[in-house]
Amino acid sequence: MKASEIDYEAVFQALPTAVALFTTDLVYADVNEAFLSIMGRARDQVVGRHLADVFPDDPKNPTVTGMRQLQDSLRWVATTGYRDAMTLHRYDVEYPDRPGIWEQRYWSPINVPILDPDGRVVLLLHREEDITELIRTRSGRGGGGQMTALEAELFTRARELQEVTERLRQAHAREREVALSLQRAMLPAPRPLRHHCSAVRYRPAVGALNVCGDWYDLFDLPGDRIAVAVGDVVGHGLAAAGVMGQLHSALSAASRVADGPAQALHALDLYARSVDGAESTTAVLCIIDCTKRTIAYSSAGHLPPALLNPAGAVDFLDQATDPPLGARPEPFPRIQAETAFTEGATLVLYTDGLIERRGEGLDVGEARLADSLTRHQGAAPEALADALLADLIPPAGATDDTVLVILRL
Repeated sequence: MKASEIDYEAVFQALPTAVALFTTDLVYADVNEAFLSIMGRARDQVVGRHLADVFPDDPKNPTVTGMRQLQDSLRWVATTGYRDAMTLHRYDVEYPDRPGIWEQRYWSPINVPILDPDGRVVLLLHREEDITELIRTRSGRGGGGQMTALEAELFTRARELQEVTERLRQAHAREREVALSLQRAMLPAPRPLRHHCSAVRYRPAVGALNVCGDWYDLFDLPGDRIAVAVGDVVGHGLAAAGVMGQLHSALSAASRVADGPAQALHALDLYARSVDGAESTTAVLCIIDCTKRTIAYSSAGHLPPALLNPAGAVDFLDQATDPPLGARPEPFPRIQAETAFTEGATLVLYTDGLIERRGEGLDVGEARLADSLTRHQGAAPEALADALLADLIPPAGATDDTVLVILRL
């Protein structure tokens, strides 16, 4: 039987384990028959309603916080895109036909993200195992006796593990915030150039594990020239933010003294080999000569800049691309290319969060970028930056950092 011939709705309903689908806002999108049976609910009492409204914690028993823990786990999965196997925990269920009467229940849940082709979390799959009978004593069939000493010890250890997991999540969230703050402090604030309008944007990844490897730079050089660069460090969190800061500073300095972008990237390659975590970093540097109306550029494995001509045509500057920093055993001279531009053209540099999508080739993302640039041709840099982000970033956010630099020439 082919996959296209399988009735997955029937499979979902026939699963012997309780399974529910949530939206990322924690609203029940669907539940199977086993879920309704084990929870003692009808479908219209669950589907389309928020988790906290259907199964709140017992307000008379503040020590039981299982439903709040479940909400925290689901939100974490929605944010990070990682599954979470929760440890055994207790949350009680109110009898629907006996308001105020709660049954003590024990559960072993697992929460799994469901991704769309762009890698966005669009649904959350929640599976429940009711292990109440394993926790209670066998003093009577389905009995409500006290837990045995062994079962009580197992439950205590499971609760302790759940608390450790929660502390790790909180520490992870704090690291993300610290890393983002560090990155914002190290990236240059937008400042006016002598004769040109520009715009910069930085958008952190939705997934908490993927932030803080991207950087940008944009500044005037002597002789009516402008330097613009973007880069992307492999890695995430504080480590990537630290590496990013070092490479950003090194390329900024090299750009001011090197004889062109290729020489500056060669110097950066030499420096990167002494920085732990800098391997396979990508970067691209453009030097714009406003008098000659030329752009000299060189790329260390980075996505090609886009040049939007006043007539609306888009050219990608892809004639001087070498491997990423440290990708070869020994340093090597970098190549560079040069192209002319027409007054009123727009140069766009970016990182992969803007165009890369899971399951797509880069040519698809580049075509999407070119189409958006052409449609918004004539917009000022600030307006163009907002339009590109609106067109190209998924509504739920990108799964990788996004840097965007726009310069009107």
